[in-house]
Amino acid sequence: MITDGPQPKHAQLREILERKCVEELKPGDPLPGERALEEEFGVSRITVRRAIGDLVNAGKLRRVRGKGTFVAPSPVVSRLHLASFSEEMRHQDVESSSRVLLSGTAPPPPEAAAFFGTAPDTPHIHLRRLRLGDGEPYAVDDAWYNAELVPDLLDNDVEQSVYTVLEREYGCGITEADQTVSATSAGMPNAMLLDVTANTPLLHVVRHGRSGAMHVEYCTSVYRTDRYTLRTRVVRELG
Repeated sequence: MITDGPQPKHAQLREILERKCVEELKPGDPLPGERALEEEFGVSRITVRRAIGDLVNAGKLRRVRGKGTFVAPSPVVSRLHLASFSEEMRHQDVESSSRVLLSGTAPPPPEAAAFFGTAPDTPHIHLRRLRLGDGEPYAVDDAWYNAELVPDLLDNDVEQSVYTVLEREYGCGITEADQTVSATSAGMPNAMLLDVTANTPLLHVVRHGRSGAMHVEYCTSVYRTDRYTLRTRVVRELG
C-alpha cells in the first residue's frame, strides 16, 4: 500500500517491486508494464519510472529495448578461490553454458608465449567463449592453452568446463593461478555479446594457470559487474 507519508512514493514502490522480484518472480520473468503498475498502485507514470530506474541501476531489473523490463539474474559471487566458471555457477544454483566464438591454433600474444616459455611464433590452442548463466550472458573468456601439453584439446567438448577436460584427459588440472583484476570498458565487440553499451564498465581478469610446474593456461576474461562479483577476506597480522 502506497501512502502520502514521509517516505517518497517512488521509494515505497521500489521496495514493493524489489520484494516482488524476490518472492513472486524469478530471474528472466517480465515485470508488469508501466500502465499496469500505475493502475495497481495508484501512482503516476513518473513515480513508476523512477522506481524502475532505481532498480535497473541497482542491477535488480534489466530493460530490453522493444520487449520490456525483466528480473535480472542474481550476481555470481567469486570468493577468489581457484574454480572454473562452471563450478562457481553450479555452487550458486545457476545453470552454466558456453557458446564457442572462436577456436583454432595460432601464435599467441607475447605475454602468453612468454608464460608458456615458447618461441613467439609457436602456435598454441586459442579458445574464445561467451559464458552464460541461466541463458544470460555473464562473461567473455579469451583463453590460450599450451599446445605442447594439450595438442588435441579442441577435439573435446569445450562448450562445457575446459578445466574438467584438462584434468580428466591430460592430467593437467589447474592447481594454482596468478590473477590480475582491473576495470575496463566493454567496447563494441564485447558490448554486443554481453548485451550492454560500449562504455559499460566491466571486470577484467587475466589468469596465468598452472598444473604443478606446467604452464597450461593464459586467459583474459571480461565480466558484467552486475552479474559477477569478486569477494575476498583480508587479515592484518599484529605483532
